[in-house]
Amino acid sequence: MTWPRPVPVIGDQTHAAERAAHPSAWAFDPATVEALHTVIGARRDIRRYRPDAVPPELLRTVLEAGHRAPSVGHSQPWRFVVVTEQATRDRAAVLADRERLRQAELLTPDRRARLLDLQLEGIREAPVGIVVACDRRAHATGVLGRATFPDADLWSCACAIQNIWLAARASGLGMGWVTLFQPADLAELLHLPEGVETLGWLCLGWPDERPPEPGLMRHGWSTRAPLDDVVLHERWPGEGPAAPPSHLAGPQPEAVVAARDTGDDLLAVPGSLGVLDRAVDRVLALGGAVPETGTLVVAAADHPVAAAHAVSAYPASVTADVLAATRTGESLGASTARQAGLQVRAHSAVSADPQGDLLTSDALAPSAAVALVAEGRALGTELAAAGLVCLGEVGIGNTTVAAALACALLDLDPDDAVGLGAGADAAMLERKRAVVRGAVDRVRDEHASPDPMTLLAALGGPEIAVLTGVTLGAAAAGVPVVLDGLVTSVAAAVAVRLEPAAQTALIAGQRSRERGHAAVLTDLGLEPLLDLRLRAGEGVGAALAAQLLLTALRARRTAGRVS
Repeated sequence: MTWPRPVPVIGDQTHAAERAAHPSAWAFDPATVEALHTVIGARRDIRRYRPDAVPPELLRTVLEAGHRAPSVGHSQPWRFVVVTEQATRDRAAVLADRERLRQAELLTPDRRARLLDLQLEGIREAPVGIVVACDRRAHATGVLGRATFPDADLWSCACAIQNIWLAARASGLGMGWVTLFQPADLAELLHLPEGVETLGWLCLGWPDERPPEPGLMRHGWSTRAPLDDVVLHERWPGEGPAAPPSHLAGPQPEAVVAARDTGDDLLAVPGSLGVLDRAVDRVLALGGAVPETGTLVVAAADHPVAAAHAVSAYPASVTADVLAATRTGESLGASTARQAGLQVRAHSAVSADPQGDLLTSDALAPSAAVALVAEGRALGTELAAAGLVCLGEVGIGNTTVAAALACALLDLDPDDAVGLGAGADAAMLERKRAVVRGAVDRVRDEHASPDPMTLLAALGGPEIAVLTGVTLGAAAAGVPVVLDGLVTSVAAAVAVRLEPAAQTALIAGQRSRERGHAAVLTDLGLEPLLDLRLRAGEGVGAALAAQLLLTALRARRTAGRVS
């Protein structure tokens, strides 16, 4: 006698005989399978986005897809941090800009140039950012499957990212996975607790590109390897596939998109002007009137460190002489600015309190630093009405001051930050390094975790404080700020640490020959327009770059269009 098979009302209702008779019966219909492979084949890493909002219900659908990913021991370790606040996206974009330049420095010259030509992220443009974090606080032995493969929780989160990516693509959304971050920096930005690790930043939005093939293939960076080259049978052969190629040499939203759009309808190949096109996009994205001219502000100050420790080849009186010549239009900076069609403003930055020599005492009293930054803000706001604001400086001994402040801000070694300045010899260079090292050590001993204003007071100078304020004032007015050399760039670095969104207004005019300048520009996430090994301060490099930038802005406005 046979009895009816008990069929469960929940769970799998099939039985062995049924499965044996039709082993392929679990497959979907051919149309669904084809659609799946179409979506997989059409998935792309999107870098350019429209600023239009993603409907909340669609965002939830995409996140649901991620939440349905497989996970080791069904641990579901993923946490999706959805970011839409502009301030957070601004900070994240600065971090990514910084890492892009750092990675580029690791490449051969050709690969470096090609990398810098690529748009590698859309953090400012995409309306939604999703940071996928992995909660690893459960001990591996307590999660089924992790005792043997402890990183399987990270792999689970990667599966969630792939689900999000495919669901987004099927719905017409674009997604880009950005890993141009130091993990600790991204974790700090989002206040992640110890034991929660990030897998990068997902840009999500409506794509402003529809690439038929992967972007890096389109740009000739690499090609897809044939399947047969990556499939092995049974075991790794003695002569396995070639190692992956290595190229190591020993490498905001409506406005951002609208700015870029003005270049896409030119009768020219996109990105024809290279770094200049990126600078033009950055200027236009600020959303104010397109500048047709501007002002070079030259801030001047004295520094006790110069006389106290013999760190300059020139007497302190030169500062006053160059400032006076700037006022009459005869200094090199003023003359260069005049040729670029810029106005010139000479500004004497004077501390209301006695200044220290860096090594034994703080450069500025805290109240003096605050007052000088406020003075600069007012000046920057005033100058912004005239167009570009270009930064220049003069101050005997200020490369030593700037190097010390750079070391404290960026945690640099003095050997990597202190340069020759205006004509130092080997002995003077060693004195400069010793002063900077001693000054930074003193400040670290006296301040456990100093904020930017504390560092500015301890190791900065009056002109650096004023230029910090000028940067903040001009940036708040939506006006581009063109940097010159190390001193102005260090002032900008302080400004960005005080108000990170200020970075969006910055244009690196040049990379000078001063040793620490490249590191400061990388920290700012800026690629310079010029690299002429200039030794002059006074805003010469900023004025030259401004002339180039204004020319490019006019060209963008007047060049032929395509329909």
